[in-house]
Amino acid sequence: MLAELRRGEASRTHAAEQSNQWHNRPTEVMDSVLAGQHLRPGPTPEKDARPMPLSDTIKTLIRNAWDDGYPCLLATTGPQGPNITPKGSMIVFDDEHLAYWERSKRAVLDNLGLEPRVCVMYANFKAQRDGVLESGFLRFFGSVIMHESGPLRDAIFAKLLPREQTHAGAEAGIGVLIRIEKAIDIRGKPIM
Repeated sequence: MLAELRRGEASRTHAAEQSNQWHNRPTEVMDSVLAGQHLRPGPTPEKDARPMPLSDTIKTLIRNAWDDGYPCLLATTGPQGPNITPKGSMIVFDDEHLAYWERSKRAVLDNLGLEPRVCVMYANFKAQRDGVLESGFLRFFGSVIMHESGPLRDAIFAKLLPREQTHAGAEAGIGVLIRIEKAIDIRGKPIM
């Protein structure tokens, strides 16, 4: 049991080190994300394979999720255990990233400071019944990078719906970029 806990701690330490690699990247790397170029810390053959882009249907459904009544749910974990919260500002930033605007700055921020890995769930069974999606339950697994200032924060803000840009507290928000590592439907079928 102790060995398993130590392996888990080593894994969290490695994840934190990976996350810190993003915070220490030079400006030209940030510019490549803004230009839509592929960007990951350190080459690995499995992760460097360019994913299939998300469909325009999925992009639109996620962008309109809150207004449609099917908000994306963000799952994080931290010292108090798991946390699941709706994120009305969730968008597809590009073919490899989701993004949202963090205004609440509560448990989610505390958790992300310790563990950058997250899961985003989009659940819309009506879209499945209506034939819009093969599966109305989509899961996106990835790691976050928080941007309190700078060009990526500005780029995330610019892509938000006007409702989010004019919401009380929006100007003090943090842009959160989620690098998609795996995107699957409820049956485990890849969606990108």
